[in-house]
Order: sequence, then C-alpha cells, then structure tokens
Amino acid sequence: MPFSFDNSIMLAKGKLKIFRKLLKNTKQQHIYAPMNGEVVSLDEVPDPVFSGRMMGEGVAIIPKDGTICAPVHGQVIQIAPTKHAIGIAAQDGTEILIHVGLETVSLKGEGFKLQVSKGDVVSVGQPLLTYDLEYIRAHAKSTITPIVVTNISDGNRKIEMTKEKEGIVGKTVIITVLTDKK
Repeated sequence: MPFSFDNSIMLAKGKLKIFRKLLKNTKQQHIYAPMNGEVVSLDEVPDPVFSGRMMGEGVAIIPKDGTICAPVHGQVIQIAPTKHAIGIAAQDGTEILIHVGLETVSLKGEGFKLQVSKGDVVSVGQPLLTYDLEYIRAHAKSTITPIVVTNISDGNRKIEMTKEKEGIVGKTVIITVLTDKK
C-alpha cells in the first residue's frame, strides 16, 4: 500500500483501538514512592536476595530522610519484629514489601519507630515508620531501601518500573502493576 496521509490516519486509528481494548481489559495499581530519594534499579542493591529478585520485582530508593510512608491505599499485613521491614496489601491484592536498608535486622529495632500496627488501613503518603537515617548509615551495610512486589507471580500480573530518577513521597509513581480483568 503506498503511503498516504489517509492510510497513516487509518493505521493510527487501528492501533489506538487495539491499545484502548488492552487498557479496558487491564487494571492498574500505581505504587508511589514511600520515601524521598534517588530511585535506582534492584540491580544496584548490593544484596543478592534483592538484586536477584528472590523477594520479588521492584525498585530501590536511596533515602534523603528517615520517613517511610504508605505507597498505596491498603492494609498493613506484616511488620518485622525488628521494625526494619513492612508489608502492605493494596486494595487490588498487590503485596508490597518495603525493606529499610540492608542488614538492618541486626539492629534489633534500634533507630526505628513505628507509626502503624499490623492490620491498620493506610492511605498513600501516610507515615508508617520513622528512623534515624544517620544511625542506619553508621550501623547497617547500606541505607538503600528495596520496594518490591512480592506476589507478582500470583494471577496474571505484569509490572512496569518508573524511569523517574527522583522519588517524592506520594507523588512519584515508582511501579505500575497491570492485572488482567476477569
């Protein structure tokens, strides 16, 4: 078919129709930055459990301050006894783990202060945990904080990571989870 403006418009309309159909059959769950800082790939996390994606797929943030906030509207489903990790279930069932720093379990809760309890319903941007960033820097392997979707293999979920380099609490979408509607 020779190029013409009309043919190009018809082709574009056809692609748009296919794209709209895909969107109509897909639910999106946005996961927002739970902390302010530099967004990096899990590949940059110096821990094979996270860089090898054994816990799930996601991103990491190098924090600028010591506050962790809810990345989704959902419910707190897990809090590590040492307060260094929190699990949240989004309203669509997506489960997110926020793991503050590396080898922070050895701090036995020192430097961490919970703002929520297991079972609490939370909203995007609501503080979950505060911590002493300088204490973590001095006593842990790293402050880098992985944020991973732990149940990505459940159902038909696909995940898209942000291209943003700076995370702002409650504003920057760092992960989008796409789930087929059934």
